[in-house]
Amino acid sequence: MNKIDEILKTQVDKGKTPSVQYILFDENKVIHHFQYGYSDVANKEKVNDNTTYNAFSVTKTFTAIAILQLQEIGQLDIDNSVKQYLSNFQYSEEITIRQLLSHSSGIPNPIPLSWIHLLEEHQEFSGNKFFEGIFKKNTKTKLLPNKQYSYSNLGYVILGQLIEQASGVAYEKYINDNILQTIGVPKNELSFTIDPTRQAKGYQKKRSFSNWILGFLINKDKYMDKAEGKWKPFKFIYVNGEAYGGLIGTPNAFMKYIQDLMKSDGKLLSQNSKNQLFAEKHTADKKPSGMCLSWFKGNLNNHNYFTHAGGGGGYYTEIRIYPEIKIGSVIMFNRTGMKDERFLDKLDQFVIE
Repeated sequence: MNKIDEILKTQVDKGKTPSVQYILFDENKVIHHFQYGYSDVANKEKVNDNTTYNAFSVTKTFTAIAILQLQEIGQLDIDNSVKQYLSNFQYSEEITIRQLLSHSSGIPNPIPLSWIHLLEEHQEFSGNKFFEGIFKKNTKTKLLPNKQYSYSNLGYVILGQLIEQASGVAYEKYINDNILQTIGVPKNELSFTIDPTRQAKGYQKKRSFSNWILGFLINKDKYMDKAEGKWKPFKFIYVNGEAYGGLIGTPNAFMKYIQDLMKSDGKLLSQNSKNQLFAEKHTADKKPSGMCLSWFKGNLNNHNYFTHAGGGGGYYTEIRIYPEIKIGSVIMFNRTGMKDERFLDKLDQFVIE
């Protein structure tokens, strides 16, 4: 554990992130917890157990669980065509819900970094209206259905619409009522709402290539504040698509979520549905894709794991499950992440033997 703490402390001390939180746990308890750094650099406010972060694409794993829950009660079948449930679905009738979940539908994935809005714009923002315009610009699939793995945020926007159609309630309400409340996670720990009194500021390294790139992708004058030392802070922002990246919460809340999935008597899904959730998808030519239903498959020290990262402007998160040994881990940073870094490999290697 000392080695883990040393690596994480170095991330902050060498200016790679303003803060970091890491939790290692089994299905019932915390094994190790590390938190260090600032949620607000200018005011030197330290992170704590109540600090929340944008989790971005980690949200996709909740969307997948919602779909499987609706399948369990007979509201849909993931091997049916999406068109069967959404009459306005503009892509091929051959595309199934399973293909959306496993990123094998061929639906395009425009760069989503600009798909954001400010805290003060949130009340008037309409996600459905926004994505009407996006879908009009992306009418054709990138690949044939089931051809190969190809990540798509738009696919998960459609899954959010499916959840609303099948359940009869808004996506956000469904996730709160059927996932968060089910496992006893309160809204102030995990939700789709920013609480400025708890939220860590998201930061971008001022002198970096990625900061230069951001100037081409977003309106930095609108979405970012004045520099705080070596860091350029983002204003509080929402992702435009809740179903692919809208969750905001504490590391502890995500731990509770993973703990339920690890338990044989978990409340979220039946064992049959969990088997489907964590079954690796194979491409049309029968090659393993490394992708399950929303979760990515990996291996560390000869132990299989399932993981998902969430990255974007100001924040980076990873969650992970080692099902054979019933261990899980979560890491959250308040600095920009642009790719799946598999950062947990660097830490978990010391305890996964």
